[in-house]
This record gives sequence, C-alpha cells and structure tokens, in this order.
Amino acid sequence: MKYCSTRGQSELVSSAYAIKKGIAPDGGLYMPTEIPTVSKDEIEVLCEMDYAHRAAEILYKFLDDYNKDELLADCIEAYREESFPGGAAPLHQLDEGGYVLELFHGPTCAFKDMALQIMPRLLSRALKMTGEDKTALILVATSGDTGKAALEGYKDVDGIAIKVFYPVHGVSKIQKLQMATQEGKNVSVCAIEGNFDDAQNGVKKIFSDKEINDKLNDGGYILTSANSINWGRLAPQVVYYISAYCDLIKLGAIKYGDKVDFTVPTGNFGNIFAAYIAKRMGLPVGKLICASNRNNILTDFLTTGVYDRRRKFFQTMSPSMDILISSNLERLLYLICGSEKTAEYMNRLNTVGKYKIELSELNAIRETFVGMHANEAHTLDEIAFVYEHAQYLSDTHTGVALYCAGKYRMYSDTVMVTVSTASPYKFARDVLTAVGGECGDDEFAPLYALNEATKVEIPAPLASLKEKKVRFDTVVAPADMAEETLKILL
Repeated sequence: MKYCSTRGQSELVSSAYAIKKGIAPDGGLYMPTEIPTVSKDEIEVLCEMDYAHRAAEILYKFLDDYNKDELLADCIEAYREESFPGGAAPLHQLDEGGYVLELFHGPTCAFKDMALQIMPRLLSRALKMTGEDKTALILVATSGDTGKAALEGYKDVDGIAIKVFYPVHGVSKIQKLQMATQEGKNVSVCAIEGNFDDAQNGVKKIFSDKEINDKLNDGGYILTSANSINWGRLAPQVVYYISAYCDLIKLGAIKYGDKVDFTVPTGNFGNIFAAYIAKRMGLPVGKLICASNRNNILTDFLTTGVYDRRRKFFQTMSPSMDILISSNLERLLYLICGSEKTAEYMNRLNTVGKYKIELSELNAIRETFVGMHANEAHTLDEIAFVYEHAQYLSDTHTGVALYCAGKYRMYSDTVMVTVSTASPYKFARDVLTAVGGECGDDEFAPLYALNEATKVEIPAPLASLKEKKVRFDTVVAPADMAEETLKILL
C-alpha cells in the first residue's frame, strides 16, 4: 500500500513514512492510493473477535508494510482493559433503532484515546522501519481533547518529544487542567492567545518553515504531528465504525447488508471522514450526518458547496467543535475531485479564505453526507430530553449530535448510531445546567454536583485531577509559537 499527497505534488511513500512525516512536502495530507475492501465473509469473522483483534485486522489493510504479529501485539496492548475499562467502543441502546457509540472510556475520557493509544506504537515502529535516528518532535494544535490524549499516549515514549498548543480561552476548565497537569519527561504544553484555528495555522506554518525545520534538524529533531492530519491518527478511527456494525449484527439489531446511518459531532472532519473511509471499504453505511454547533461552516458547505472561513467565530459549550478550518475536508475533496482540483481549492482557502466546488462535486458528496447543526439552546434541551426520557447522560458535543440525529430520524427508519465523543464530566458545568442543577465557581464543583444530581459515576481520570500539580502555565501570542517550539533546543 502506497500513500500520496492530496495535492498531487509529492512522491509516493510507504505507510510508515507517511506516519513519520504527518504532512506531505507539498502541504497536502497523505492518503492511500487505493481504498482496501472489507467483505461480508470478513465482517462475519470480525464479529467473533474482540476490539483489539478487529483493530489489527483492519489496520493491516492500510499498514501492510508493518509486521502483522507486531501490529496485533500493539493493538492488544493499546486496547487493554486497564486503559479502557469495560471495553473500548461499546454501544448503548437509547430506543428502538437508536444507539450511541461510546468512545470516551479511555485514559483521558475522550474519543481521541481510540487513536492515540495505538498511534504512539505505530510511530515508534515507523521511526525504526524508516531508519530514523533523530528524535521525533510532535507538534499538536488542540481544541481540547486531542492535546491531552496525545500527551497521555506519548508521555515518556523513547525517541519522541511532544509539544501541545491550545487556545487559552477555548477549552473547558477540566480540559485545561488535564493538559496543565500532564506528567512525563518529554512533554510540554503552551496556551495561545487566540482560537483553535490560530493554533492550527501556527503549527502548519512551523511545519512549512524551512528555516525552523533546519534548526530542529541540526539539533537532532524531526517534526511530525498527532492531529488527524496524520494518517496514523485517522486509520485507527476507521476501526470503530466497522466494529460498531459488527456489534449491531451480534445484538440482532441488523443483519449483514442492512444500512446503518451515523451522526458524528464534527469540527476538524477527521472522525466523520473515517466513517466515510469505512463506507468506501464496502461497509453498508447509509448517510453520515455531519453535526455542527453554532460554528456551522460545514453545514453551509454541505448545503451550498461554498466553504468560507471569513465568518464570525463563536466560543460554545462544545469547544472541540469550535473550528472554522476543517483540515480533513481536504481528504474528502481529494477522493471526490482529484488532487489537481483539491490543490486549487486549498490555495483559494489560504489566499482568499473561500472556495466553491462544482455542483457535480457537491452532489457526489451529498450522496453520503448531510449537514445539520444545533445552537446552544438546542444542545441543552437535547441533553435534558435524552436524560429524562432515556436515562442517558451525554456531554455537550454528543448533545449536538443527538439533536441532529433526532431531527434526521424524523424522516428515516434506518438504524442510527450517534457517536459520543466525550464523558459528560469533561463539560460538567454545562451538562449540569442542562439537567437543572447548580454549583459554585470552583472548577471541581460541577463534577461533584453533577454526580449528586444524576448518580452517574465520575470517571477516575477526572476525579484524580484535583490532586495533581499544575506544571504548565505559559501563554504566548500565535506569532510566538515558533520561538516557543525552538526552546526545545536550549
């Protein structure tokens, strides 16, 4: 399996090299030159496996330059019970035909753990497979969850250092504490004065700056990424969509061949794009509901074909979706439009801030994708409604998705799986407001109050935060991110 750039101006590389580099030299994202398939017979075999074995089988289709036995060993270690108590990606039934895919049972209580518990192992092997003798410096821009999951996944991993940038006012207090208290000798965290797009653009500029890269290389470092722009982050996300389909078969909710719709709370477009890859592999997926919050740039794009980032940015109660530049949309454009058109659209986005795809391209995208959004009131009301009627407590991002799923299901009787991306305790204050509770200003007060109101257990990784010491409190302007990165050489 070879990998090419979405912009078509870089040579073909192995999966190990693509994972090591993260971004292609022409600024594009790596994609496999062909999408492997998953057959009915293979699905039937996967149905009888646990999550780790399913992951190894599916990942090997994309990473065939890896040793399969080593890949299986890595998956078993990544998805062990100690890291994912009760299972990695369980389904919860809300009602007849409605399910929630819970992806928040990992070490940081967010869906990013599903990829970032296996990705460090993939990268470590990639460094060895490509003969790399320098330390890999991972730069991460996060809107909240990726940062902590990456820090936790990569802490104290030999041959790797990691630095995370996050918007100082763009994450929840719990998310900020998770990052600020991170343990590990090879980790560093820095807040920026700006939003997630400022952080993401700053990281991209560092990747494309030859002078900075040369300085880091001379100091013994190479740059790579842990965001979903890295194929090693995205490929593991394909697994849980196929796994969910297998579990629905085992539950008797569907038989093979029945279509399943997925609603995904979406910001950077990586999670929902992984579902699309599963569909391109042959999984019987119907519609993919792209659920946005008040920053509904993707809803507008899927409706009009116009992507315009020159719009007001809103800070919402679902901060991981507060994004105006959805990087992984580039991968979808590549599959629909080809590399030449994708490069043209990305150039327009960078220079003008806007592009418009052709009607035929929009129609091809809309064969699978449906854009919907929820405002703040919708989100709170949905959290309250689902808690009252289904006794299910969701976080604010899942609340957005549940609202959109409910609206779509009014016109469809296809089985719907809503993807739940975080524990409600990561956004406890807003969830508490939704269910009618109140609390004080202390950052931990909402956790205890929500637990008292609902009796839903506080996840251990969040309950233990109060005892941890803050290690990182630096805040810089976006223009100073490069200088902050180069401090690793001091």
